[in-house]
Amino acid sequence: MNPETSQPNAADRAAPAEGHHSARPVLEMFGISKSFPGVKALQGVQLSAYAGEVLALMGENGAGKSTLMKILSGAYVADAGGEIRIDGQPVRIGTPAAARAAGIAIIYQELALAPNLTVAENIHLGSELGRAGLIDRAAMNEACRPLLERLGTPFRPETLVATLSVAEQQLVEIARALHRHARILVLDEPTTALSARETDRLFALIRQLRAEGIALIYISHRMAEIDELADRVAVLRDGTYVGTLERQEISSASIVRMMVGRDLSGFYVKQRGVRHEPGAPVLEVDGLTDGSRVHPSSFTLHHGEVLGIAGLVGAGRTELARLIFGADPHLSGRIRLDGRTIEIRSPREALDAGIAYLTEDRKALGLFLDMSCGGNLNIGVIGRDAHGGVLDGKRGRSRAANAFSMLKVRAASTLVSVGGLSGGNQQKVLLGRLLETGPKVLILDEPTRGVDIGAKSEIYRIIGELAAKGLGIIVISSEMPEIVGICDRVLVMREGVITGEVGGPESPDISQEAIMAYAAGIAA
Repeated sequence: MNPETSQPNAADRAAPAEGHHSARPVLEMFGISKSFPGVKALQGVQLSAYAGEVLALMGENGAGKSTLMKILSGAYVADAGGEIRIDGQPVRIGTPAAARAAGIAIIYQELALAPNLTVAENIHLGSELGRAGLIDRAAMNEACRPLLERLGTPFRPETLVATLSVAEQQLVEIARALHRHARILVLDEPTTALSARETDRLFALIRQLRAEGIALIYISHRMAEIDELADRVAVLRDGTYVGTLERQEISSASIVRMMVGRDLSGFYVKQRGVRHEPGAPVLEVDGLTDGSRVHPSSFTLHHGEVLGIAGLVGAGRTELARLIFGADPHLSGRIRLDGRTIEIRSPREALDAGIAYLTEDRKALGLFLDMSCGGNLNIGVIGRDAHGGVLDGKRGRSRAANAFSMLKVRAASTLVSVGGLSGGNQQKVLLGRLLETGPKVLILDEPTRGVDIGAKSEIYRIIGELAAKGLGIIVISSEMPEIVGICDRVLVMREGVITGEVGGPESPDISQEAIMAYAAGIAA
């Protein structure tokens, strides 16, 4: 099918994709539309999924992926005119119970488990075994064992869910879906909180389920995952269906072009040839340590430089950033800003000194989700607008409007709730609030986590422009291409220690191989 064809003909609908296990899709969605007050979230969208395949569903934040999946799960009801078929038969999915009865299960990023119950109790939730009003926990435990063995889980039916890791809790969700005889399994950004090893285990399980004939719909922003897993890729843009790529057609360039409607050549700042000669030192960290997670660490950041901090999960990157920002107390060490030694005992003191920190968890630690975009942008500097105890609202509105324009925030106005924005736009609002404090040093911790391709490109543009204006910028990222693509120099951490530097005089070429050698402790 032509990737830019928005509506298929009848032959397209019935034709099997090459290599699929069945001639007819197990799931077909036609003409799915959904409107909310003032917003048309979906317009005539289609989707098909085959038994025994991994169908990747991609699109920028706000493209309509979540809305489409909520309609499939029964959380939303589609507007009139659309149709959903299972095994070629029309079905009405108006409730989550109806979706489960149709063999559909969705595992969201925020797992829906009861932490105070056991694994078996979670798997049987709503279908408990027993008689005369009494729950037979022993029978439920026994019924779960073959299922857990099938999935290769390291825990037992009697294990309390609260004691499990995120990856293990995902397995419980998958086990619950299979217990309910799910034939269509949707995984929404399943690797966001997983380590590399946990991700590999999940991928092995996905391949196992595919071989067993489960239809899997996989939602992710990570191109490497799509390349590794997907049999087909369906793309949405601005609430419409753009097209579907077969396995042999899948490439990062073709997916990005479909997602954003334009070519993102020169995606990374350094690929565009944007390099800045660093100026004088702006931040000097000397022997900073908390005595446990971060060992004595020293480095220098220059004006106009983008300095990356890389490392495996648990290497101490975020912990070092929090020490610099005063979010956690340091045991010893010294910080100099523009050559002057400063004492930072709290985030307020860091901001006052000219150091701003964008947290990796914008929802829990960064934004006030129920507050307007303008309120979030202004809250750090609201004292500037007070005169005699009265706030000058006009100045705040002007400041927010300027930030919206500079950062290209996509929202109806500065008055809308920030909680309703896409991840990329939320990140830009949080970044705008930090910039209003006038920092000399900007620490960005996972600045593009959960952000779509188009928004990533815009964030990279902003980072490049800020560096050109002389800000010293530290970028912490788990995405290796990102670190290589936007940083002038990279420090690598391992077990709380800065083990090496890539991009400096001793190692001028920044490469993933060089970074991983230091991160894994195998560099010479």
